[in-house]
Amino acid sequence: DWMKIEISPSILACDFGKMNEDISSIEAFSDRLHIDVMDGHFVPNISFGVPVLKWIKSDLPQDCHLMISEPWKYAKDFVEAGATIVIVHSEVYGGDSDGGSLEEGLKALRELGCGVGVSIKPATPVSDIADVLRLVDQVLIMTVEPGFGGQKFMADMLPKVKELKEMGFEGDIGIDGGVNAETGAMCKEAGANLLIAGSYVFKSDDRESAIEALR
Repeated sequence: DWMKIEISPSILACDFGKMNEDISSIEAFSDRLHIDVMDGHFVPNISFGVPVLKWIKSDLPQDCHLMISEPWKYAKDFVEAGATIVIVHSEVYGGDSDGGSLEEGLKALRELGCGVGVSIKPATPVSDIADVLRLVDQVLIMTVEPGFGGQKFMADMLPKVKELKEMGFEGDIGIDGGVNAETGAMCKEAGANLLIAGSYVFKSDDRESAIEALR
């Protein structure tokens, strides 16, 4: 397959008491780091914020997935703390949100000098982001309801990958939620090139083999 598959372990699944040790154990075999920021509002869980990001010691690109209600208030802080790409959820923009429309929000994000990604929850159709695909480097398709790690993979989300390609999107298409060797194969088959994996990698006895199995 000509498409390079990138693996992005999610640090949500690492042991925060020895976070950098856990990160260094997977660094040589991984392409990126996935950093799940949750606010207890947009999703029913609170994870961590900028202070934790500042402590991450890694040369890997850091994809900061903001599962938060008001990403526009915090995006700059995450970029300053080292985020390579900031991924925001389409669902929090528009209406009377302070972040303006999704298009305005993504343009403002780009002005911070980082890469830009957009993520959609399972209930959100790809058509919701069709108009902004030209503004993003990465689309992240959630294959679980965001909030907690370790959930069951929703295979019925995979047709979204094909839809994105049919819309002409040429950036990275990531799959986030319940990814393991078995579901990862389904993601690659569907045409995704970026696999986010948390529990599968960090809870494995042999993390290198786990990551190679995803490739």
